[in-house]
Amino acid sequence: MKKDKKRNEDIYAKEQGSQNGDDAITYGILHVHSRGFGFVSPDNPNQYPEDLFIPKHFKGNAIDGDYVKVAIYKKKRANKGAEGRVLSVVKRKKKELVGIVWITNKKYYILYIHSLGDSKRAIVKQKKGVNYHIGSRLLLKVIDWGNEKNLILCSVLKNMGTIDDAKTDIPAAIKDFEIRDSFSKLVMQQTQQFPKRIKRESLKERLDYTHLQACTIDPDTAQDFDDALTLNRDKNGDFQLGVHIADVSHYVHKDTPLDLESTIRCNSTYFPGAVIPMLPEELSNNLCSLRENVIRLTISVFITLDAQGNTKNHKIVRSYIKSRKRFTYKQAKEVLDKKITSPYYDILKQMETLCHLLKKRRFERGSVDLALPEIVILVDDQGNPYGYEEIKYDITHQIVEEFMLKANEIVAKDLASKNLPSVYRIHETPSPENLEDFYALARGLGFSVNDKPTVQEIQSLFTLAKKTPYAQQLAIAYIRSMKLAVYSPQNVGHYGLALKNYCHFTSPIRRYSDLIVHRLLFDKKTVKNLQEISKRCSEQERNSFKAEMYVVGLKKLRLLQLYQKNNPKKIYKGVVNKVKSFGIFFEVSPIQFEGFFHISELDDDYYIFQKNTRNLVGQNNGRVFKIGTKLDLLIENIDLISMKSTWTLKKPK
Repeated sequence: MKKDKKRNEDIYAKEQGSQNGDDAITYGILHVHSRGFGFVSPDNPNQYPEDLFIPKHFKGNAIDGDYVKVAIYKKKRANKGAEGRVLSVVKRKKKELVGIVWITNKKYYILYIHSLGDSKRAIVKQKKGVNYHIGSRLLLKVIDWGNEKNLILCSVLKNMGTIDDAKTDIPAAIKDFEIRDSFSKLVMQQTQQFPKRIKRESLKERLDYTHLQACTIDPDTAQDFDDALTLNRDKNGDFQLGVHIADVSHYVHKDTPLDLESTIRCNSTYFPGAVIPMLPEELSNNLCSLRENVIRLTISVFITLDAQGNTKNHKIVRSYIKSRKRFTYKQAKEVLDKKITSPYYDILKQMETLCHLLKKRRFERGSVDLALPEIVILVDDQGNPYGYEEIKYDITHQIVEEFMLKANEIVAKDLASKNLPSVYRIHETPSPENLEDFYALARGLGFSVNDKPTVQEIQSLFTLAKKTPYAQQLAIAYIRSMKLAVYSPQNVGHYGLALKNYCHFTSPIRRYSDLIVHRLLFDKKTVKNLQEISKRCSEQERNSFKAEMYVVGLKKLRLLQLYQKNNPKKIYKGVVNKVKSFGIFFEVSPIQFEGFFHISELDDDYYIFQKNTRNLVGQNNGRVFKIGTKLDLLIENIDLISMKSTWTLKKPK
């Protein structure tokens, strides 16, 4: 009690100090990192444009997603942004949690809560006749959040299975991250009222482009085709690019059940082998999807570009098309490589030519081409991983990306030039300090990098890296060093793409921000509260990403567990990607799994952290751990409950 009283007095003193001008007060959403510290997104971004850093010991009783009151210290961290302290939780994000039984005795169960990381545990009292076991996955109702040092007191709402059952991974993530996975009766009733086919009256006041040779290019498993492409070249050598996007706004009107549901979901969430769609499948996979050989309602962006890839003019119209061909990325690549014959070879070849021109223009304006391959974890119908696939970022992926980027840019520029409101996709310039680890990694891998490299030098670095095995690792580190891209009605440009105007327009089936932009293009009076919409889209995008990464991380652990069972002595290749005074972080190839060695586990010597070089150096054997150091690793243990792995570091020969 005395400690709680002292803590309350400290908070009161801090609030008084804030009111007296020592520190400022603001409110916002807390985002907690897996390592315990957090960031608050302020309600008033005009006054505080950057997220506020919250040290681990200053989070108080707040957890990820809580709406909190924060004191902002006037004195900033050295060369860093603003820092703050949580004064109180104004509103809890969660009332329910998903926990895994971790410790058990005759009186209670202690549960590990993945969404809260290592900062919080839950406790459930034993009840007669009800038994749970270590590894049981339970849906919990919070009774008392306690304080920052106490366990969260909960009761059990449902037994969801066990951590050993891979089928429970996605249901657990859906509950723990509050992903809506079912539609209400009102939503389904509205959906069922739509005609199964496009009616003639829906085509009125739309331009007919069914004569164009439109095609879609998507992943193998895609069902929601929201973009189709056309391309012609005239006698002057100019390209006539058409990007045709499903007109979801024709079906999803403001304040209808479908719209209200979409404002809550804001985006689709993608898990290995499953998707939780923003819209019901009747729309996302059928009526809105630009399927082959059926008429679909679209918004078309036509862009005329010269022989050098420079934009000459554009138009944005409501239209309808009929996709003539559905390509997978693999099929389109086989056509371009002449492995299969297709009447679309010439069109795809023209698309390849224009793609290279657009990539060249993008490079010239300062955008860095990362071109990351994607590692996809393959799962069976029971959710068990059995392998992985590396999806290479080949020319067909680049074609679609460049054309979508160009359409998004054109739409944003069109709205901005007319002084019309919009939801922009913005990406602020990273601070030099945040890039230091990336520069250190590049140097550690043997690349020459100046203290303050120019954009052109970073571009050259990645061009060179593509000829080495380190391209993917460098790209991931570069992305992590930058700020998150978010949605905003204030247009501050997009650093990563080196664009002054950019929005999301091309995926309205799976992103609410795109649907809003569609409305703003043709019905400006229907959209209000763009600040609130932008913030919610950004928040939900971040939440879905956390849920997706949780499931992917767990599937990777299950895959490593499978490998260990089949070959306990298997040696994995790793590389150090971060060095701290307390240990080293490393990435395991080829599945991009991150592991960690605490300094106490480096038991072959006594290691000292050198601040100037940011290396760990052995005092007797002279062994150095630095960013880029290659490692040979052996799995020792995998704990699915805490999602932690233990590794043995093989000594160099």
